[in-house]
Amino acid sequence: MKLAMIGFGQAGGKVLDKFLEYDKRSGSDIVRAAVAVNSAKADLMGLEHVPKENRVLIGQARVKGHGVGADNELGAEIAEEDIDEVQGAIDSIPVHEVDAFLVLAGLGGGTGSGGAPVLSKYLQRIYTEPVYGLGILPSQDEGGIYTLNAARSFQTFVREVDNLMVFDNDAWRKTGQSVESGYDEINEEIVKRFGILFGAGEIEPGGEVAESVVDSSEIINTLSGGGVSTVGYAAEEVENQSSSGLLSRLKGGGDEDDLDVANTTNRITSLVRKAALGRLTLPCEIDGTERALLVMSGPPKYLNRKGIERGRKWLEEQTGSMEVRGGDYPVSESGFVAGVILLSGVTDVPRIKQLQQVAIEAQDNIEEIKNESEENLYGLVEDDEDELEPLF
Repeated sequence: MKLAMIGFGQAGGKVLDKFLEYDKRSGSDIVRAAVAVNSAKADLMGLEHVPKENRVLIGQARVKGHGVGADNELGAEIAEEDIDEVQGAIDSIPVHEVDAFLVLAGLGGGTGSGGAPVLSKYLQRIYTEPVYGLGILPSQDEGGIYTLNAARSFQTFVREVDNLMVFDNDAWRKTGQSVESGYDEINEEIVKRFGILFGAGEIEPGGEVAESVVDSSEIINTLSGGGVSTVGYAAEEVENQSSSGLLSRLKGGGDEDDLDVANTTNRITSLVRKAALGRLTLPCEIDGTERALLVMSGPPKYLNRKGIERGRKWLEEQTGSMEVRGGDYPVSESGFVAGVILLSGVTDVPRIKQLQQVAIEAQDNIEEIKNESEENLYGLVEDDEDELEPLF
């Protein structure tokens, strides 16, 4: 799948940078075009892989390149005002070579949280290609203002995209981990999962052809219908290929062949379960999922149609969905067999409900504190009003 990726804000830019690094490392060529947008000049300068001509600084008239200070209303205003500058960079994207747009943003800050929904709405109006969002939720310990930003941004962003894929930092941060190393690892996890998903179906000249091809249309159909998506992932290292190992048995005959088909089938079905029931990018109950897609990746010798079909059938039973697609993505040189599951249209998401509740409380607290502050200032100044004359 060929994507035009636009990283909005600090977190969005960093994830975009990591995607470009993944592309170079894996040769997957998912990112057909990359644009980073920010109101903070320092964040744009810190990117390593986004071409300099594709880094767009917005809001210079308002914030002088210093960012919006977690004010996502200001972030949205600046995005509206400077949308032409963003469009200038998007004009260089060869849209006829792109399957979809992907707008990446952290939802807790200011620029990405406010600007990503604005840009998505604009892209939807201009282009016929699908526009997807990848939104990153802040950890609960980041504070009330970031939770409030995320809740407001989430409910706006999800309306302005064809599908919003979500990654919840809260489910991935390790205790005692520094912020920088924590986010580096989180970004790597994001890219690994979505990299395998979007890379499926790509066949290099002379490369392995999948038994059951997953191409961009399968992904687009799974994401169609809108709503919220989450991604599961599980991987298992391939055994050393000794003379008495799995490969030698695969090349043998009779019952040993049947045994190895059983082994590879069981491995695939086990990985499907781990991917679906393990740590999802956005933790949720998978029952009631509207659509799902299963991609198995790894050396072709370790993938088989029977295992994928069995895994797909299990997913149908667990989700209750009749729209479960599946296929393989052979990577000969891989040392792992990996399963990636895209669950689209999930609705039973406790984290979102909790986020919205905490945000409502934070909103009420902020309003209360503001009113108290005005009263206290009035009391502080008005006590001396009879004795002092104001300057003007």
